[in-house]
Amino acid sequence: RIEMRGNGKQLGSRSYLLPVEDTQFLLRDELRGVRFALEYEKAELCLRDRGVRSTIIVFGSSRIPSPQAARKAFERAQGAAAKRLAERRLTLSRYYAEAREFGRIASLRGGALTPINGLCDNVIATGGGPGIMEAANRGASDAGAPSIGFNINLPTEQTPNRYSTPDLTFQFHYFAMRKMHFAMRANAL
Repeated sequence: RIEMRGNGKQLGSRSYLLPVEDTQFLLRDELRGVRFALEYEKAELCLRDRGVRSTIIVFGSSRIPSPQAARKAFERAQGAAAKRLAERRLTLSRYYAEAREFGRIASLRGGALTPINGLCDNVIATGGGPGIMEAANRGASDAGAPSIGFNINLPTEQTPNRYSTPDLTFQFHYFAMRKMHFAMRANAL
């Protein structure tokens, strides 16, 4: 900014900021519609840029660990209650293994690795968190395929799992927008 003699207050005023640089302005209640539209457009353009035409959505529990993690937790568990919980999670961990294998097979055979005219089909998409979601993203990663993580911004919610493709890992504030992106390209749920 070019400061001319005496215009420092004007240059430092919030009103002088470009709207896109003024977070306080963008977070006003009156601009909820603009934020909603931005949340739509960001994911939409990123998915388009990557050539994602269709998806397979995998829903699942965030509390089901991988068989390896479940085995370690079972071995470390102390006390009857902790042992029972660890044993239950160890039993459920087979679903993690199944989701991982599903993500791998669907990615290999569904079109995520073989773009047609630059467009990929049946790309694995999850809520982006741990458990079954991680397993499906991990299976796609095992196959060398891209996968999507549609995370939601909540105080108690998880962070993204490490297996969703980084430039296809999104964070949403609005549940409705997240659900819309889940549905827009879904070939299967």
